[in-house]
Amino acid sequence: MLTLGVSAGFHDAGLAVVEDGEICFAGHSERYSKKKHDKDLCEAIINQANSYMDGYGPFDAIGFYETPWLKKTRELYAGQGMFGDRSSTWTTRGALKKQFGKLLPKTHAIKTYRHHQTHAAAGFQTSPFEEATVVVIDAIGEWETITIWHAWYDENMEAQYKKLWSQKYPHSIGLYYSALTNRLGLRPLDEEYIMMGMAGWGEPKHNAEIDKLIWDYSDARVTNNLHIGIDEEFLKDANEMDIAASAQAVCEKLIDNVMARARGFNVSRNLVYMGGVALNCLYNRGLGHFFDNIWIMPNPGDCGSSLGAAALAYGSKLHWNDNPFLGTPIPGAYPTDAIIDELQKNKIVGVASGKAEFGPRALGNRSLLADPRGPEIKDKVNEIKRRQKFRPFAPMVLEEHVHEYFEMPPQMQTSPYMQVVAKCKKPDEFPAIIHVDGTSRVQTVGKDFPSGVRELLEKWYVLTGCPILLNTSLNIRGEPMVDDRADADRFEQAYGVKVCS
Repeated sequence: MLTLGVSAGFHDAGLAVVEDGEICFAGHSERYSKKKHDKDLCEAIINQANSYMDGYGPFDAIGFYETPWLKKTRELYAGQGMFGDRSSTWTTRGALKKQFGKLLPKTHAIKTYRHHQTHAAAGFQTSPFEEATVVVIDAIGEWETITIWHAWYDENMEAQYKKLWSQKYPHSIGLYYSALTNRLGLRPLDEEYIMMGMAGWGEPKHNAEIDKLIWDYSDARVTNNLHIGIDEEFLKDANEMDIAASAQAVCEKLIDNVMARARGFNVSRNLVYMGGVALNCLYNRGLGHFFDNIWIMPNPGDCGSSLGAAALAYGSKLHWNDNPFLGTPIPGAYPTDAIIDELQKNKIVGVASGKAEFGPRALGNRSLLADPRGPEIKDKVNEIKRRQKFRPFAPMVLEEHVHEYFEMPPQMQTSPYMQVVAKCKKPDEFPAIIHVDGTSRVQTVGKDFPSGVRELLEKWYVLTGCPILLNTSLNIRGEPMVDDRADADRFEQAYGVKVCS
């Protein structure tokens, strides 16, 4: 069975191809079109997905990540929001034709799913669990903004989902966080992670004022329709870092109440957490207070729902195999020795090798790597990437050494997809990967990590006695990550950084 999953039309479009449970391809349209957060599918990614039909005939099914007519009713109710024109067609086939045009692949069936269920499926059907509590928190689906599910496999190994609770528009944690992002002059649905970084520099002094936006903490409800944003006069004279710290503190309290509610259903101590809010790695360190085992698929936002739509069309467990490298391939062996040579010479190197990561975070195949020990490295890398100097970088570390250097949170002792923040035990030794609050967003690299990154770190450790490298995405602020070798060549020429393939 060959299925195609589609997420497109709002932001971060993507496609995924699944054959009999094997994930053949999952990619971001922005990496092909070179338009950051591209909401539409471009011809190059469509051709990439269609290439998997060769020898198989048409797709058996196409799954679409939301229900267009239902979304349309909410759009008509909401009017124009802070994110601009988000108009859609009324039908699934119409939405697909709008995206694919003449390149719409032939198929026996086009299936539509609810937005939050595709988030849930992208998480549960890639998870190691046979049963789980699933929590989805995002800005907005058709109408739903938070859902809690019981998910399991039946006797035929078909995935089953029972919705236990939901919250609907306009009450939204995701819209709340984006509205505060916009208030700080940052781009909503893009730069929330910058506000999260700003929070470490501030003090949560304005929780009371922000609380006035909140109606009921127990239901994580928001008084105002923050889809239209927050007045620029709100906390006009406050320090922006303090606003960010306060926004994060209130956000964490809101999510706490959702997780407590989810735990209260007592269906499973396994948690699958999805939706764009699941990228808030500051909050994720507290998940172990509610659940014993935690899975966050490395692409929990809307692009990842392309894989969720394909998973629902397939119907059963996907063969994840701990492999987030599902995008554009760059052939050839991982260039370990060339990377180490460049690190020893210049301390900074780019890597573009193997298949691209499916998700917003580089995990070693499309990365800018650096020696984390030098006091000048952080500023050098920020200068290359055209980023604000206050922003931290992440470490990748050999998994067996993580506890020597980081205080990993309960139930999240490893973090292969860079999804949790932890206190560094030796911050003075690694100034390049430590935030102002002494934390790092950690990526652990285990012995079975499906990339040459493991061998790289092992050799680096033998040579230097340091099991850590700075790891950030191979891109410039405001641009998509490097995808193919041509992108890597352009990056190398434009920014003077050697990129190894």
